[in-house]
Amino acid sequence: MPDVVLTMSDVEAGYGGGLVLQGMSLALERGTITCIVGPNGAGKSTVLRVISGLISPAAGTVMLADLRLNGLTPAQILKSGVAQVPQNRALFDSMSVHENLLMGGYVIRRDRKLLNERLAMVTELIPIVKDRAHDKAGNLSGGQRRMVEIGRALMLDPSLILMDEPSLGLDPKSVAKVADLIREVTSSGRTVLLVEQNVRLGMELATHGVVMEQGQVRLTGDAAGIADNPEVASMYLGKVGK
Repeated sequence: MPDVVLTMSDVEAGYGGGLVLQGMSLALERGTITCIVGPNGAGKSTVLRVISGLISPAAGTVMLADLRLNGLTPAQILKSGVAQVPQNRALFDSMSVHENLLMGGYVIRRDRKLLNERLAMVTELIPIVKDRAHDKAGNLSGGQRRMVEIGRALMLDPSLILMDEPSLGLDPKSVAKVADLIREVTSSGRTVLLVEQNVRLGMELATHGVVMEQGQVRLTGDAAGIADNPEVASMYLGKVGK
């Protein structure tokens, strides 16, 4: 049987009394990369915000393995093993790369041994965090920033990492490096759920794909199969948009 890390069941959620998600259901298997695509307003980023606790669902359930996330605060969800790499510039520009990583491990700061173990793990996986450790984050390129953001998310050794448009604003070389890092992140059993404005990249990177429309899942399955679906290809592939 599949090892399911996260389950969303009939979730309804939105902003200011209006519903964006209208019966959203989703299951993520351990060690996979799932990419959500769909038109503007489909609810893709709202899915990430519900999972991370930034939005409370009006109905339905969100489960991380056997833990019900409904009602937990973002901090509690973070400690439970869910980290998010947001779309917008999320590093502290005036702080060094090393200091930004320490911020990612803030909740374990009193356990120096564990903190150092996590720093060593991130440094081995992402060499740039050692090479540029004392540089201000504001001096990094877009691709370097994104890799440090992923490294910071890994400081709590999450089982699930949420990524909102990880390729946004990056040049092709940086996109390739970030894609390789995302694949490496899952090699140890971590799970990635991403929303990606570069639909072709997202489906090439992912193992599973989800097509959303009007707050619901329209199509889900193997990413390669979804990419080959003529209707999906005609609507999304090769286009940049969210």
